[in-house]
Amino acid sequence: MMEKPWLKSYEPQVPPTLKYPHRPLQDNLAESARKYPGATATIIQNAKLTYAELDSLADRFAAALQGLGVKKGDRVAIYTANCPQFVISYYGAFRAGAIVVAFNPLYAAPEVEHQLIDSGAEVMICMSRFYPNVKSVRARTSLRHVIVTNIKEYFPPLIKVLFTLAKEKHGGDRQDISGDANTHWFQDLLAKAPAKPQPVQVLPEDTAVLLYTGGTTGVPKGAELRHSNMMADAVMCRHWLHDTQEAKEVILTTLPLYHSYGMTTCMNFAVYTAGAMLLIPNPRDYLDIMKNINKHHPTLFPGVPTMYVAFNNFPDIAKYNVKSIRACLSGAAGLPAEVQTKFQELTGARLVEGFGLSESSPVTHANPIYGKNKIGTIGVPWPDTEAKIVDIDTGLTEMPVGEKGELIIRGPQVMKGYWNMPKETAIALRDGWLYTGDIATMDEEGYFKIVDRKKDMIIAGGFNIYPRDVEEALYRHPKVKEAVVAGIPDPYRGETVKAYVILKDGQTATEEEIIEFCKGQVAKYKVPTAVEFRTELPKTIVGKILRRMLVEEEKQKLAAQGK
Repeated sequence: MMEKPWLKSYEPQVPPTLKYPHRPLQDNLAESARKYPGATATIIQNAKLTYAELDSLADRFAAALQGLGVKKGDRVAIYTANCPQFVISYYGAFRAGAIVVAFNPLYAAPEVEHQLIDSGAEVMICMSRFYPNVKSVRARTSLRHVIVTNIKEYFPPLIKVLFTLAKEKHGGDRQDISGDANTHWFQDLLAKAPAKPQPVQVLPEDTAVLLYTGGTTGVPKGAELRHSNMMADAVMCRHWLHDTQEAKEVILTTLPLYHSYGMTTCMNFAVYTAGAMLLIPNPRDYLDIMKNINKHHPTLFPGVPTMYVAFNNFPDIAKYNVKSIRACLSGAAGLPAEVQTKFQELTGARLVEGFGLSESSPVTHANPIYGKNKIGTIGVPWPDTEAKIVDIDTGLTEMPVGEKGELIIRGPQVMKGYWNMPKETAIALRDGWLYTGDIATMDEEGYFKIVDRKKDMIIAGGFNIYPRDVEEALYRHPKVKEAVVAGIPDPYRGETVKAYVILKDGQTATEEEIIEFCKGQVAKYKVPTAVEFRTELPKTIVGKILRRMLVEEEKQKLAAQGK
């Protein structure tokens, strides 16, 4: 076996090693604005900002932050849905020398409090509808200033008026901040700020963002990513999509920008290539998504399997022009073959599975976009990225081709470490290798397959069962729309397999029918012993199904029954 067998599978246009600009991320924005000032940078509700406008707004916002006392190394928190204000705040914070801390828009007040305290953020940009959460915890954090913005601020004038009237009718959306010390309106700060910030030297090796993740041990931690890490992944993305045309791509941005996946494959990739971000504030509003696709003709659609499932099952999809989509990279969970096939039939696009973690900016692997696509695998490592499979117990012995073990990764996109957590950093990073916590295999051509998370593996009657094997079988059932399996407590087997299923519209099925189907698809010990039909499954804002939440529900049921 050659050292990097995957290189033989690279498309001819993709080099095995790349040159990376030696500059911080915010310079990508300046470069795109210089080369393509009139190119569209963001689109929301049909309103557009050009690169020249975005660059100017980022400068002005950086100056506003400096006016509030922000200096190099300070943490600036962003707590918004997908909107131009996120992009302005992100690049503006970098120009002020700050480190960005991105917040999940679904966070409740206690989660906001934890992340503020852990990061030590002193300034936060938040949407007005999230301001009550911030206000309720502010006194227990390091926050000195809060900047409040409203989703409609960059909407077209008519939509803005209609939106305002609707909100006023239903109680309003612009929270009252009068009397709250050191609380500012986003647009007021911009209006008062100088056009240019004071120059701050930001180096590629400086920390750019703290991305909070459960990581490999489950406790929320801030993955500390350098500018060079994020830059490398954006550049890799551009070269993997080797037919990218500068200033011509339109990226359907349904992935939330606070998340590493959307941050890199939508925002940083777009800014690096002067592409347009087609911003979708609510990733579950598929009517809005389909209207945007029909009108703005996106060319690229990074997403997660649940997004493609919703796309495939959208009513009257034939009424919408979806043929503009050329390429899609799926991540965050396994992509079922049936979902991939149907999406490609509907759009004519190439949809391939990839893989990444917040700790690696995030993408490390993908199937070639137009080359050899091995369904069920995460593809091959990206340029300058090394990967191997090691034994689960010690993490030291490299496993033979085809044998299961833990996936470990090394490359320029791998994080500096976890923010203020040296012990956790030492567990995750060893001799330059990132230990992912994912169980995987590698075949003779260097294609990797994720079998499952170490912590999600089900041990039933002494057998190791990987949920993905059973989920793939469930997706082959013609009535199943979405499915997930989890290991639940069992007095005899220790754990047993339970399936949670959403049926396609208009379909009915019984537990026995699903179990009988699985008997013909997987080994007997993998067959679910219970099936629960649901109308929805617990998911992250990215669309990743929360398997552990289902397990906790089962444990609570048993506790209530005294078992």
